[in-house]
Amino acid sequence: MSNIEIDSEWKGVRYRGYTIDKLLDIPMDDLVKLFPARERRSIIRGFTPQQVKLLQKIRKARKVQKKVIRTHLRNMIILPEMLGLTIAVYNGKEFVPVKVTPEMLGKRLGEFSPTTKSVRHGEPGLKATRSSMFTALK
Repeated sequence: MSNIEIDSEWKGVRYRGYTIDKLLDIPMDDLVKLFPARERRSIIRGFTPQQVKLLQKIRKARKVQKKVIRTHLRNMIILPEMLGLTIAVYNGKEFVPVKVTPEMLGKRLGEFSPTTKSVRHGEPGLKATRSSMFTALK
């Protein structure tokens, strides 16, 4: 797996004491021990068929240098082989592009693709209901 090119700004980055080069070379059993408990248990139980298909797409995209991979799998755990790729994660309405960086290792894709937007209320009377047009002046 060490054929993955790493951005120059990631050379000094470490995850739980391991450099990115080392993370790409260690086997999955040792890598799992570095992840938080919830992600560790999820990987130990095994990948679902959809997750296996996504991993195959990721490995194929590495060879072909494909830019964006689209997926609905918000629960997929970010692995070292995903570093540097842009994965478009579905949030229920659209695909949100997520550029995978070393800080995201061990987290889930859905954490970086919010499903709701923050509510920004307008002022009363601005394209609101008829009743709010007649508010008292301060």
